[in-house]
Amino acid sequence: MKRLVVLLVLLLAAAPLPATAAVSQTPAERAKEIATALTRDPLYIDPVYAPALPEAMRTGVRAKAKALGYPVYTIILPLTPSDAFQGKESNVITLVADALRKPGLYVVVDGGGRFPWYEPKDLPQLDEDKLNPARQRALDDTGYDAGPTEVLTRFYELLAGPALPQPTRTTSGGSAAPADDDDDGKGGTIALGIIAGVVVLMIALGLFIGLRRRGGPAPAKALAPRKEKAFSIPPHVAATVAAERRRRLTAETTAELTKLGSDLAALPTVEGAGLRHQQVALDCHDAAGRVLDASRDLVDVVGAMVLLDQGRREYDVAKALAAGRKPAVVQPLCAFNPLHGRASGRPTQVDSDGATLALPLCADCRRALKSGKAPASLPGDDGPYWHGDDLWARTFFGALSEDLPAAVSRGEYRP
Repeated sequence: MKRLVVLLVLLLAAAPLPATAAVSQTPAERAKEIATALTRDPLYIDPVYAPALPEAMRTGVRAKAKALGYPVYTIILPLTPSDAFQGKESNVITLVADALRKPGLYVVVDGGGRFPWYEPKDLPQLDEDKLNPARQRALDDTGYDAGPTEVLTRFYELLAGPALPQPTRTTSGGSAAPADDDDDGKGGTIALGIIAGVVVLMIALGLFIGLRRRGGPAPAKALAPRKEKAFSIPPHVAATVAAERRRRLTAETTAELTKLGSDLAALPTVEGAGLRHQQVALDCHDAAGRVLDASRDLVDVVGAMVLLDQGRREYDVAKALAAGRKPAVVQPLCAFNPLHGRASGRPTQVDSDGATLALPLCADCRRALKSGKAPASLPGDDGPYWHGDDLWARTFFGALSEDLPAAVSRGEYRP
């Protein structure tokens, strides 16, 4: 699962996204924030994962942790090398425990994975002989696609029971032997068992091949289709990807906000039509800053990005007119998903429920509509973003609005 998370994040990093630097906290401030939350609820879940881990999934973790009889502090949060903890679970535990200053079992899970990292603080009744086997058994019992709450619930359940046996080592033949076994007699018995098993397997395989070659029926079990659990991306992984996407887009958009502001300040004096384009660029810059400061989700950040893109195009026109050049014609961003890039060709006529819209669309969205398929829209809270009731949905990110910056200044970007 860790590999899946890394792969998905790398794919996002390779995708061209227009974007800033989110306000960062010092390690001590972030640890203090988590410690304060743990005093109210010993299960801390980063807001990024709140939608993917509803209350029903948290109840089991709390109940099993409480049944242990000693304090358990559980922390589920996204970890990346650029965060306050340098992406390390050990740093989370060290700093949060120092901030909380309470004995207990501290457990951290990177929300994009399923591997608990733990450390007991001033709990002499706990030792590695019980913790590590319980952790490993929990991972074995819950399966590869289990989420963090499932693994943690099983981990705490096992800790409440008797101590598990010591781990066993696996021989090259596939059988398990005690890690501290040095009895030659037992070793010989195991070896004979392995040889006997291999012989039986070879005989069975030979019979199977012989029957198949003669056209005879194969054993029913051999012909039965193997049932594999269908793979699907777990909600906590999807939440990790969405959070990383928003973080990157926010950082890039903030950087463009600063850059456009500097360029506008350095723009030579313009007159006539150029002055009008300069003013629109300034209005777009101001509106984008407002939206970015109050953004609640990815759709808001994309709205700020669209405003900055319009501001950049208006700035280029003003600059060209000031220099006596003919401005280049630059297409707006795709209305279905501005992250797709610029529109292709003339606006596309879209008919739905008796209404006709002319929308700037990228080549992929145009092809999807032409073939009768749904375009890959920017997702909102409930399906495509345009299912919402905010300014972005009502205007398709300004495609149906004559003055998007003015609408933002009036506060219309809130539903």
